[in-house]
Amino acid sequence: MRSKNYGNDVLAGDWRRPRKGQIPEVPAEPGLVAEDPDSGFCGAVVGCDKTGVTLEDRFGKRRVFPLTKSGFLIDGKPVTLVRPAPPDAASRGRARSASGSIAVQGLRARVAKESRIYVEGVHDAELVEKIWGHDLRVEGVVVEYLEGVDDLPPIVEEFGPDTDRRLGVLVDHLVDGSKESRIAARVSSPHVLITGHPFIDIWEAVKPASVGIRAWPRVPRGIPWKEGVIAELGWGDNTGAAWKRILASVNSYADLEPALLGRVEELIDFVTVP
Repeated sequence: MRSKNYGNDVLAGDWRRPRKGQIPEVPAEPGLVAEDPDSGFCGAVVGCDKTGVTLEDRFGKRRVFPLTKSGFLIDGKPVTLVRPAPPDAASRGRARSASGSIAVQGLRARVAKESRIYVEGVHDAELVEKIWGHDLRVEGVVVEYLEGVDDLPPIVEEFGPDTDRRLGVLVDHLVDGSKESRIAARVSSPHVLITGHPFIDIWEAVKPASVGIRAWPRVPRGIPWKEGVIAELGWGDNTGAAWKRILASVNSYADLEPALLGRVEELIDFVTVP
Protein backbone atom coordinates (compact mmCIF):
# COMPACT_ATOMS: atom_id res chain seq x y z
CA MET A 1 0.00 0.00 0.00
CA ARG A 2 1.29 3.48 -0.87
CA SER A 3 0.41 6.55 1.16
CA LYS A 4 -1.16 9.28 -0.95
CA ASN A 5 0.66 11.84 1.19
CA TYR A 6 4.20 10.90 0.20
CA GLY A 7 4.12 9.73 -3.44
CA ASN A 8 6.44 7.03 -4.77
CA ASP A 9 9.47 7.90 -2.63
CA VAL A 10 8.71 8.62 1.02
CA LEU A 11 12.17 10.14 1.47
CA ALA A 12 11.83 12.59 -1.38
CA GLY A 13 11.37 16.25 -0.44
CA ASP A 14 10.36 17.62 2.92
CA TRP A 15 7.88 14.96 4.03
CA ARG A 16 7.30 16.69 7.38
CA ARG A 17 5.35 19.54 5.80
CA PRO A 18 2.38 19.48 3.43
CA ARG A 19 3.32 20.35 -0.15
CA LYS A 20 2.70 23.98 -1.07
CA GLY A 21 -0.24 23.08 -3.25
CA GLN A 22 -1.91 21.33 -0.34
CA ILE A 23 -1.90 24.38 1.94
CA PRO A 24 -5.17 26.28 1.49
CA GLU A 25 -5.17 29.98 0.80
CA VAL A 26 -7.28 32.05 3.20
CA PRO A 27 -8.15 35.74 2.64
CA ALA A 28 -6.78 37.91 5.44
CA GLU A 29 -10.14 39.43 6.36
CA PRO A 30 -10.36 41.81 9.38
CA GLY A 31 -10.88 39.89 12.62
CA LEU A 32 -9.43 36.61 11.31
CA VAL A 33 -7.23 35.09 14.04
CA ALA A 34 -3.94 33.61 12.83
CA GLU A 35 -0.67 32.48 14.38
CA ASP A 36 2.90 32.73 13.14
CA PRO A 37 4.39 29.38 14.23
CA ASP A 38 7.99 30.63 13.97
CA SER A 39 7.58 33.40 16.54
CA GLY A 40 4.48 32.11 18.33
CA PHE A 41 2.78 35.47 17.77
CA CYS A 42 -1.01 35.09 17.56
CA GLY A 43 -3.45 37.84 16.75
CA ALA A 44 -6.36 39.09 14.71
CA VAL A 45 -5.96 40.64 11.29
CA VAL A 46 -6.28 44.42 11.52
CA GLY A 47 -4.83 45.32 8.14
CA CYS A 48 -3.64 43.83 4.87
CA ASP A 49 -2.05 45.32 1.78
CA LYS A 50 -0.29 43.90 -1.25
CA THR A 51 2.91 43.18 0.68
CA GLY A 52 2.01 42.36 4.27
CA VAL A 53 -0.59 41.48 6.86
CA THR A 54 -0.82 43.13 10.29
CA LEU A 55 -1.82 41.03 13.31
CA GLU A 56 -2.80 42.43 16.70
CA ASP A 57 -2.65 40.23 19.80
CA ARG A 58 -4.95 40.40 22.81
CA PHE A 59 -2.65 42.91 24.53
CA GLY A 60 -2.84 45.36 21.62
CA LYS A 61 0.66 44.61 20.32
CA ARG A 62 0.91 44.61 16.52
CA ARG A 63 3.31 42.89 14.14
CA VAL A 64 3.52 42.96 10.36
CA PHE A 65 4.28 39.75 8.46
CA PRO A 66 5.02 39.48 4.72
CA LEU A 67 2.28 37.93 2.63
CA THR A 68 4.98 35.88 0.89
CA LYS A 69 5.41 33.95 4.13
CA SER A 70 3.64 30.58 4.13
CA GLY A 71 2.65 28.43 7.05
CA PHE A 72 0.43 30.61 9.21
CA LEU A 73 -1.79 28.59 11.52
CA ILE A 74 -5.55 28.92 11.88
CA ASP A 75 -7.10 26.62 14.47
CA GLY A 76 -3.79 24.73 14.42
CA LYS A 77 -3.90 24.04 10.68
CA PRO A 78 -1.38 25.52 8.21
CA VAL A 79 -2.68 28.09 5.73
CA THR A 80 -1.30 30.73 3.40
CA LEU A 81 -2.76 34.17 4.00
CA VAL A 82 -3.61 36.14 0.88
CA ARG A 83 -4.92 39.64 0.29
CA PRO A 84 -8.74 39.69 0.23
CA ALA A 85 -10.17 40.07 -3.25
CA PRO A 86 -11.72 43.47 -3.97
CA PRO A 87 -15.50 43.38 -4.05
CA ASP A 88 -16.94 42.67 -7.48
CA ALA A 89 -19.48 44.91 -9.13
CA ALA A 90 -22.39 42.91 -7.78
CA SER A 91 -21.21 42.86 -4.18
CA ARG A 92 -20.29 46.56 -4.21
CA GLY A 93 -23.96 47.38 -4.46
CA ARG A 94 -24.95 45.07 -1.64
CA ALA A 95 -25.58 46.47 1.78
CA ARG A 96 -23.43 45.12 4.56
CA SER A 97 -24.37 44.45 8.15
CA ALA A 98 -22.53 46.05 11.07
CA SER A 99 -20.36 42.92 11.35
CA GLY A 100 -19.16 43.32 7.76
CA SER A 101 -21.18 40.46 6.32
CA ILE A 102 -23.44 40.93 3.29
CA ALA A 103 -26.87 41.86 4.58
CA VAL A 104 -29.77 39.60 3.65
CA GLN A 105 -32.46 41.81 2.16
CA GLY A 106 -36.03 41.26 3.32
CA LEU A 107 -34.81 39.03 6.12
CA ARG A 108 -37.35 37.18 8.19
CA ALA A 109 -35.73 35.79 11.32
CA ARG A 110 -35.48 32.02 11.46
CA VAL A 111 -37.15 30.01 14.16
CA ALA A 112 -34.56 29.99 16.93
CA LYS A 113 -32.26 27.00 17.19
CA GLU A 114 -31.94 25.18 20.49
CA SER A 115 -28.30 26.22 20.59
CA ARG A 116 -27.57 29.44 22.47
CA ILE A 117 -24.86 32.00 23.12
CA TYR A 118 -24.56 33.24 26.70
CA VAL A 119 -22.83 36.49 27.63
CA GLU A 120 -22.13 37.91 31.06
CA GLY A 121 -24.35 40.95 31.24
CA VAL A 122 -26.82 43.31 29.61
CA HIS A 123 -24.11 45.51 28.12
CA ASP A 124 -22.43 42.51 26.50
CA ALA A 125 -25.74 41.40 25.02
CA GLU A 126 -26.53 44.89 23.68
CA LEU A 127 -23.13 45.21 22.01
CA VAL A 128 -23.35 41.76 20.41
CA GLU A 129 -26.86 42.57 19.19
CA LYS A 130 -25.77 45.89 17.68
CA ILE A 131 -22.91 44.37 15.66
CA TRP A 132 -23.98 40.76 15.05
CA GLY A 133 -27.76 40.99 15.43
CA HIS A 134 -28.42 40.61 11.69
CA ASP A 135 -26.12 37.59 11.44
CA LEU A 136 -27.70 35.95 14.46
CA ARG A 137 -31.21 36.33 13.03
CA VAL A 138 -30.03 34.83 9.73
CA GLU A 139 -28.71 31.83 11.68
CA GLY A 140 -31.57 31.64 14.17
CA VAL A 141 -29.35 32.01 17.25
CA VAL A 142 -30.49 33.66 20.47
CA VAL A 143 -28.13 35.52 22.82
CA GLU A 144 -28.94 35.53 26.54
CA TYR A 145 -27.15 37.20 29.45
CA LEU A 146 -26.17 35.57 32.74
CA GLU A 147 -25.51 38.44 35.18
CA GLY A 148 -22.02 37.07 35.79
CA VAL A 149 -20.35 33.66 35.45
CA ASP A 150 -19.94 32.64 39.11
CA ASP A 151 -22.64 29.96 38.70
CA LEU A 152 -21.63 28.92 35.18
CA PRO A 153 -21.09 25.15 35.79
CA PRO A 154 -24.62 24.51 37.17
CA ILE A 155 -26.08 26.78 34.48
CA VAL A 156 -24.40 24.69 31.79
CA GLU A 157 -25.62 21.49 33.43
CA GLU A 158 -29.18 22.83 33.53
CA PHE A 159 -28.95 23.82 29.85
CA GLY A 160 -28.15 20.20 28.94
CA PRO A 161 -25.82 20.63 25.94
CA ASP A 162 -25.57 17.85 23.38
CA THR A 163 -24.69 17.38 19.71
CA ASP A 164 -27.68 19.33 18.39
CA ARG A 165 -27.96 21.69 21.34
CA ARG A 166 -24.68 23.54 21.59
CA LEU A 167 -23.77 26.31 23.97
CA GLY A 168 -21.27 29.14 23.44
CA VAL A 169 -20.25 31.36 26.33
CA LEU A 170 -18.48 34.73 26.07
CA VAL A 171 -16.59 35.61 29.26
CA ASP A 172 -15.03 38.91 30.32
CA HIS A 173 -11.41 38.94 31.53
CA LEU A 174 -10.70 35.36 30.47
CA VAL A 175 -6.94 35.37 31.08
CA ASP A 176 -4.59 32.91 32.77
CA GLY A 177 -4.96 32.93 36.54
CA SER A 178 -8.17 34.94 36.66
CA LYS A 179 -11.26 33.89 38.60
CA GLU A 180 -13.08 33.60 35.29
CA SER A 181 -10.52 31.18 33.86
CA ARG A 182 -10.83 28.92 36.92
CA ILE A 183 -14.62 28.86 36.59
CA ALA A 184 -14.41 28.11 32.85
CA ALA A 185 -12.02 25.22 33.51
CA ARG A 186 -14.75 23.45 35.50
CA VAL A 187 -16.86 23.02 32.34
CA SER A 188 -15.66 20.11 30.19
CA SER A 189 -18.54 19.29 27.82
CA PRO A 190 -17.45 18.94 24.16
CA HIS A 191 -20.73 20.62 23.22
CA VAL A 192 -19.81 23.83 25.06
CA LEU A 193 -17.32 26.43 23.87
CA ILE A 194 -16.22 28.97 26.46
CA THR A 195 -14.11 31.76 25.08
CA GLY A 196 -13.53 35.34 26.03
CA HIS A 197 -11.58 38.54 25.78
CA PRO A 198 -8.84 39.93 28.04
CA PHE A 199 -10.68 43.11 29.00
CA ILE A 200 -11.95 43.69 32.54
CA ASP A 201 -15.31 44.74 31.13
CA ILE A 202 -16.95 44.77 27.69
CA TRP A 203 -16.60 48.58 27.68
CA GLU A 204 -12.88 48.16 27.04
CA ALA A 205 -13.59 46.12 23.90
CA VAL A 206 -14.70 49.37 22.25
CA LYS A 207 -11.73 51.17 20.71
CA PRO A 208 -10.92 54.34 22.68
CA ALA A 209 -10.74 56.40 19.49
CA SER A 210 -14.32 55.44 18.66
CA VAL A 211 -15.46 56.81 22.00
CA GLY A 212 -13.38 59.95 21.59
CA ILE A 213 -10.79 59.23 24.30
CA ARG A 214 -7.05 58.53 24.13
CA ALA A 215 -7.20 55.35 26.23
CA TRP A 216 -9.34 53.62 28.80
CA PRO A 217 -8.23 54.76 32.28
CA ARG A 218 -6.42 52.39 34.62
CA VAL A 219 -8.52 51.94 37.73
CA PRO A 220 -6.76 51.08 41.03
CA ARG A 221 -7.75 47.84 42.72
CA GLY A 222 -10.49 48.22 45.27
CA ILE A 223 -12.44 50.71 43.16
CA PRO A 224 -15.36 49.40 41.06
CA TRP A 225 -14.04 49.51 37.50
CA LYS A 226 -16.95 51.24 35.76
CA GLU A 227 -17.34 53.86 38.47
CA GLY A 228 -13.59 54.47 38.39
CA VAL A 229 -13.61 54.87 34.61
CA ILE A 230 -16.38 57.46 34.44
CA ALA A 231 -14.85 59.37 37.35
CA GLU A 232 -11.48 59.54 35.58
CA LEU A 233 -13.13 60.61 32.32
CA GLY A 234 -15.35 63.19 34.00
CA TRP A 235 -18.52 61.54 32.77
CA GLY A 236 -20.51 62.07 35.96
CA ASP A 237 -21.63 59.22 38.19
CA ASN A 238 -24.23 57.39 36.09
CA THR A 239 -22.83 54.18 34.58
CA GLY A 240 -26.05 53.60 32.64
CA ALA A 241 -25.74 56.95 30.87
CA ALA A 242 -22.04 56.27 30.25
CA TRP A 243 -22.84 52.97 28.58
CA LYS A 244 -25.42 54.60 26.32
CA ARG A 245 -22.74 57.06 25.29
CA ILE A 246 -20.30 54.24 24.53
CA LEU A 247 -22.83 52.11 22.66
CA ALA A 248 -23.91 55.07 20.54
CA SER A 249 -20.30 55.44 19.37
CA VAL A 250 -20.24 51.90 17.97
CA ASN A 251 -21.43 51.64 14.37
CA SER A 252 -19.59 48.63 12.97
CA TYR A 253 -17.01 45.96 13.70
CA ALA A 254 -14.30 48.56 12.97
CA ASP A 255 -15.13 50.23 16.29
CA LEU A 256 -14.31 47.09 18.27
CA GLU A 257 -11.02 45.52 19.31
CA PRO A 258 -9.94 42.41 17.33
CA ALA A 259 -9.68 40.46 20.57
CA LEU A 260 -13.47 40.60 20.84
CA LEU A 261 -14.28 40.25 17.13
CA GLY A 262 -12.56 36.90 16.74
CA ARG A 263 -14.11 35.45 19.87
CA VAL A 264 -17.71 36.29 18.93
CA GLU A 265 -17.19 34.93 15.41
CA GLU A 266 -15.85 31.70 16.96
CA LEU A 267 -18.96 31.33 19.10
CA ILE A 268 -21.34 31.93 16.20
CA ASP A 269 -19.49 29.33 14.12
CA PHE A 270 -19.52 26.83 16.98
CA VAL A 271 -23.24 26.96 17.62
CA THR A 272 -24.26 27.02 13.93
CA VAL A 273 -21.89 24.62 12.14
CA PRO A 274 -23.22 21.03 12.31
